[in-house]
Amino acid sequence: MKVSFIGLGTMGFPMAGHLVKAGFDVTVFNRTHEKALAWQEQYQGSVATSVQECAEGADVVITCVGNDDDVREMITGPNGALAVMAENTIVVDHTTTSATLAEELAAACSEKKVDFIDAPVSGGQAGAENGCLTIMCGGEQAVFDKLDSVFNAYGKSYILMGEVGQGQRSKMVNQVCIAGVLQGLSEGLLLAEKSGLDIAKLVDVLKNGAAGSWQMENRAVTMAEDKFDFGFAIDWMIKDLGICLDESQRKGLELPLAEKTNNAYKALSEEGFGRMDTSVLIKSLKK
Repeated sequence: MKVSFIGLGTMGFPMAGHLVKAGFDVTVFNRTHEKALAWQEQYQGSVATSVQECAEGADVVITCVGNDDDVREMITGPNGALAVMAENTIVVDHTTTSATLAEELAAACSEKKVDFIDAPVSGGQAGAENGCLTIMCGGEQAVFDKLDSVFNAYGKSYILMGEVGQGQRSKMVNQVCIAGVLQGLSEGLLLAEKSGLDIAKLVDVLKNGAAGSWQMENRAVTMAEDKFDFGFAIDWMIKDLGICLDESQRKGLELPLAEKTNNAYKALSEEGFGRMDTSVLIKSLKK
């Protein structure tokens, strides 16, 4: 199977590498060409100098870029990949985007008899590097089934959540839950610090109980140590939570905790913390 991978950021770089290790014929494209050359040096795949060169002749075209507009540019833009795709090619978008974009892309692909799956991921940089991401998919079962070996290369869990757009909606729930957990964890850690508790011991005693979470086990100690450079920048979380809030508004819902947390992240970004990871939320409570 020939796979094209567009976007070699923090997540895409190792994900494309796992595909090479799994035996796929992989061609990559990145807007910063030097990044693609660095990837090639590490993984020995092929490098294209344009999106269309990357996508031409591929069985599967994967995107993992920044936001809705970036995906549009790569897939349906004037020089986008869709123009050179053959019938029955599968487009997989791992970018976290709006569900409406997923539906828009699926419609555009359908006109060319190309299949589409929205497939945002969770697990962060460590999950991408270790090949153990969670992949939330939206699309047709028959198309999803064809991607088993692709997703298995870098996914620990990959589940079809329903029709196109349901993968993105699942990722929205994921991000809302993370925001709530981090808010609670931040408040709990401040209470622990004021109480003179040993944070490492506290995590050991709490992590296997009802309060346990991935965030507690992987971020509580570093939060207490004022360390926040772990991959998923709050500027990206602001984008993701904005998508969640837009979707909730369309559904006639209010998400007060997600909105409060997003406003805190925006304030932190304005103070220069935009590239710090999401656990930096604790700083918003220390003022």
